[in-house]
Amino acid sequence: MTKNILIISSDYTGHGHKSITESLCEVFSQNNNVKIHVVDGFSLGGNTLLKIGKSYGPITRKSESLWELVWNVSTLKPLLVNEFIELIIRDNLLKLIKEVNPDLILSVHPNFNGSVINVLEQNKIKIPFVTLIADLVSIYPLWADTRADYIISPTVEAKDKCIEYGIPEEKIKVLGFPVRSRFYNHEEHSGYKSDEPLKCLIMSGGEGVGNMRKIAEVLLGNFNCIVRIIAGRNTRLRNALTKSLGEKYGDKVEIYGFMENIQELMFSSDIAITRGSPNVMMECTASNIPLVITGALPGQEEGNPKFAENYNLAVVCTDIKKMKDTIENLMKNNGENLNKIKKSQRNYNTANSAKDIVNFILSVISND
Repeated sequence: MTKNILIISSDYTGHGHKSITESLCEVFSQNNNVKIHVVDGFSLGGNTLLKIGKSYGPITRKSESLWELVWNVSTLKPLLVNEFIELIIRDNLLKLIKEVNPDLILSVHPNFNGSVINVLEQNKIKIPFVTLIADLVSIYPLWADTRADYIISPTVEAKDKCIEYGIPEEKIKVLGFPVRSRFYNHEEHSGYKSDEPLKCLIMSGGEGVGNMRKIAEVLLGNFNCIVRIIAGRNTRLRNALTKSLGEKYGDKVEIYGFMENIQELMFSSDIAITRGSPNVMMECTASNIPLVITGALPGQEEGNPKFAENYNLAVVCTDIKKMKDTIENLMKNNGENLNKIKKSQRNYNTANSAKDIVNFILSVISND
């Protein structure tokens, strides 16, 4: 008998929620007895909520202080957030549930945990509800609703935070951070070679935030290197970088927009320089490319740089004035420190996470 699973994700608040959903759908597709229905949770609230979701990109690009305010308000008043979203999504959610008739609901966005459970409870609908946390360390209270049947955590650190929020330990399953399979489909890198140009990849998540131009100028002005920059959806940034760097450095610099096959650039790079986006960090780790983390968004990314350092998945350099020394330290002794990071990334490998998560979700359905 076919089982229906409803996944509530997000298309516009960065690219991480969508990437996580895709990684799970890859595995679910191997099971002919499961039908997956994915919905952008913000679309359930019509134009009002969609506008809120689409504002994530402009806010994080232009005003980190405003994003920090949004985070803090949401953290202090999670019940109000849940009630607000519940009010907006109720009718469309109930209509969707009637159409899909799900055997389980999986949420991969914090805004659709308590709000969806509210709707289910008020309408006396009993469907297993599972939350999959899409952050690594610094998690919203919105992720931790005690009424969820289970919460899937990517890390022990996120699990500990859930327990602080009052989630019973037996409800939390630490199953790793799911990454799409194509980021693992590479041969083992031979490592950096000092007689070749250092191949650098600069990126900053799907929204293209961060001071990429200055970082590129430090690299191009001090090292024998080739610099590739991913500007994400930020078209204005891409055009500005193409003009300012392309004219000066020619074929030593390549500027890209949002890419579906970004793993190909990762596989052919010696080092990636990025902000502490959990999805980008874990995709780089899967691709076995050493990281330099230049900062993190306030709120959900704050703990990520330290997390990466603790597991030696990256080094952290938040001051561009220290970027030259940071790169030199990684490259010395024929890339000794770069290769240590690569080894740590291989040891951290979470290639089976998506499969483990899917198997757990299927077990919940079979036991229901």
